[in-house]
Amino acid sequence: MGLNDPQWGNKNSGGPPDLDELLRNFNKKLSGLFGGKGGGNTSGGAGSPQGFGIGLGLILMIVALIWIASGFYIVEASSNGVVLRFGKYVESTQPGPRWHMPFPIESVEVVSISQVRTVEIGYRDNAKNKMLKESLMLTADENIVDVQFAVQYFLKDPMAYLFNNRKTDENVRQAAETAIREIVGKSKMDFVLNEGREQVAASATKLIQEILDRYKTGILVSKVTLQGAQPPEQVQAAFEDAIKAGQDRERQKNEGQAYANDVVPRAKGAAARLKEESEGYRQRVIANAEGDASRFRQILVEYEKAPGVTRERMYIDMMQQILTSSSKVMVDQKAGNNLLYLPLDKLMQATTQPLPEVSAGGAEQAAHTTAPVSEAATMPRGREIFRGREREAR
Repeated sequence: MGLNDPQWGNKNSGGPPDLDELLRNFNKKLSGLFGGKGGGNTSGGAGSPQGFGIGLGLILMIVALIWIASGFYIVEASSNGVVLRFGKYVESTQPGPRWHMPFPIESVEVVSISQVRTVEIGYRDNAKNKMLKESLMLTADENIVDVQFAVQYFLKDPMAYLFNNRKTDENVRQAAETAIREIVGKSKMDFVLNEGREQVAASATKLIQEILDRYKTGILVSKVTLQGAQPPEQVQAAFEDAIKAGQDRERQKNEGQAYANDVVPRAKGAAARLKEESEGYRQRVIANAEGDASRFRQILVEYEKAPGVTRERMYIDMMQQILTSSSKVMVDQKAGNNLLYLPLDKLMQATTQPLPEVSAGGAEQAAHTTAPVSEAATMPRGREIFRGREREAR
């Protein structure tokens, strides 16, 4: 059947239904739902247009209510809402239930300000997944180091984060890489690998924050964590040997310092002891000299009173002092050429030794043996008594 056939749309023709009839049936059903009369002339009574208007108004009202309700939103406690009107910033909303004019007039961007975000430089996800293009850096002493670190940050100004820069997270990555390259480029390799890691991280945090503030990104850097700082894999063995040599140097330096700490105090103590001994010796010599001078003055006074007696007394004292320290005495006689020898050591030894025990039969022989010794031993004693008597007679 052609489209120009006048029987098109009839029920008996087997073609598609009439659109007007379908619309009328739909209006009847809507009128029945909202209190209208379901009956009426199918050919188009007076109630059909009125029912259609009421149904359309209700539909529009429901759509309007849904549209208005779509403007309600909730801002979480750790977030801020940024309201945009035709894409332009209008205001920032605090946490809680809020409403804005529905789309397409206004829209809202809810941004978390307490969420800690992380950017990884030199690796992705784990340290084994390296990004050598980002991690290899040149130091001040022209060595190459492999530095991997992560930057943690959060938002302090949501409006600046959304509108001042494109791809703000990528800007953080580029700023972090720029800052760490500058710091490593001004430091030596040993400083970066060993004792200066914390200082490098602190300096990088400060420099990254300065760069991001210059770009007005609305980001606050909280921490920079060095995941790894090591030489490239190609020269890892050589660097390990260098590190071991440095450790041996530090160990030997510590041992030398410990030895110095042990020797120097003892040397200082010995020097102090020698100094004190020399001071004591000086004081002793001075005291002895002063005593000798005082004694000489006293002797001078006595000598002036009796010169002869004083000279004799001084001579006798001197001879006594000399003879007590000598073991042999040679006496030259004035009358002849004979030389008298007195073995004082033997005589003193004989006087100090005890007499041997002898039997009754040998008593006479022992008496003859010991008699000369006893006589010789008593000779100095007799001479001393004789000299004493001569001094009393004078």
